[in-house]
Amino acid sequence: MQSQTLNSGDNAWMLTSAALVLMMTGPGLALFYGGLVRSKNVLSTMMHSFALMAVVTVLWAVYGYSFAFASGTPFIGGFGYVFLNGVGTAPNADYGATVPHQTYMIYQLMFAIITPALISGAFAERMKFSAMLLFTCLWSTIIYFPMAHMVWGKGGLLNAFLGGKIPCLDFAGGTVVHITSGVSALVCALYLGKRLGFPREPMKPHNLVLSLIGACLLWVGWFGFNAGSAVAASGLATSAFVATHFGASAAALGWMFAEWARHGKPSMLGGISGAVAGLVAITPASGFVQPFPALLIGFLAGVFCFFMVTTVKGRFGYDDTLDAFGVHGAGGTLGALLTGIFATKAINDGLKDAAGHVLPLGWVDGNPKQILNQLAGVVISWVLALVGTWIILRIVDALIGVRASKEAEIEGLDISMHGEEGYNLDA
Repeated sequence: MQSQTLNSGDNAWMLTSAALVLMMTGPGLALFYGGLVRSKNVLSTMMHSFALMAVVTVLWAVYGYSFAFASGTPFIGGFGYVFLNGVGTAPNADYGATVPHQTYMIYQLMFAIITPALISGAFAERMKFSAMLLFTCLWSTIIYFPMAHMVWGKGGLLNAFLGGKIPCLDFAGGTVVHITSGVSALVCALYLGKRLGFPREPMKPHNLVLSLIGACLLWVGWFGFNAGSAVAASGLATSAFVATHFGASAAALGWMFAEWARHGKPSMLGGISGAVAGLVAITPASGFVQPFPALLIGFLAGVFCFFMVTTVKGRFGYDDTLDAFGVHGAGGTLGALLTGIFATKAINDGLKDAAGHVLPLGWVDGNPKQILNQLAGVVISWVLALVGTWIILRIVDALIGVRASKEAEIEGLDISMHGEEGYNLDA
């Protein structure tokens, strides 16, 4: 029998948000990444996003949700929800007092799907499909599930609201999603090495129209990502929705203006890259900041990520194919730290002391120590991603090899890995 605390409006919003977040992976990320690679690799790149929608779902149902959200240690959840045992249509008050537990579970699944898909932007055009599948299974288990538990799980080390020892504010995944995926992407790019011919040969995006459509779908889907993290159709969801849109808009302008100043022309690729950078940076702050700090966070992210992609990447010479580290790793780190400055109880009054008094959140509330908590969360996510990803790549490489052969890379992964082409000019 269902609990009388269920709210149909909240449940409708959360199911809609779950669908929006799934849309971010397929078609959003698939189109965004697919248009940025060469035509001989478009299907293989899109296949990463599509396949992970299925693979991660199975992992999540069997043990992933349990490891992330069941009671356990400060670092990883236990076995209480294995095979979704006890995850039914009654609410779980710790995670969503007015929606079915299954609704919260399926909503969080969509985050678990898109996070490893983001990493694929770093190794596009040169990783074997079989290696990608094994890498994702291990990466989700060793890195994503523990990080999700630490930040959002009850009793997690970094959970600011459910008994964590280090209250790191992360509303929708700056550390859990973007830093872990972005830093892991850098490790993948360094481990696999450069694509054949990089940087001597031109490797321009083959279809920016696809990428534009994908970026816009990401932007729309991100409202489910951030505003859905309120876990209710509430004023907090509205605030997160506004902050998300403002951050993306300011970042698109920041990147375009920086590009315009350096190269003399603002590009479409720069505009959509900036928008995604802003969406990344505002993610941890979206449920904690007011509209104008959201604009500032977005603008700073656009400029900073442009610098990371155009200057830092060029100086060190690593081949992060689709700039997963420059956008997600760098943008997520910046956003997590700025959350410690601009988070305010005027937006989110959910953090209370034992007597029920609302506690200050960030520096603007008179709590500068929050920046140290944010830094702790950033460092933990960086270290876990760096060390864990390197170990996982070594394991996968030893078992089946991670990089496609020279011949397969020259022919294109669409044909060599999947036996099909994205464009059949003879049809």
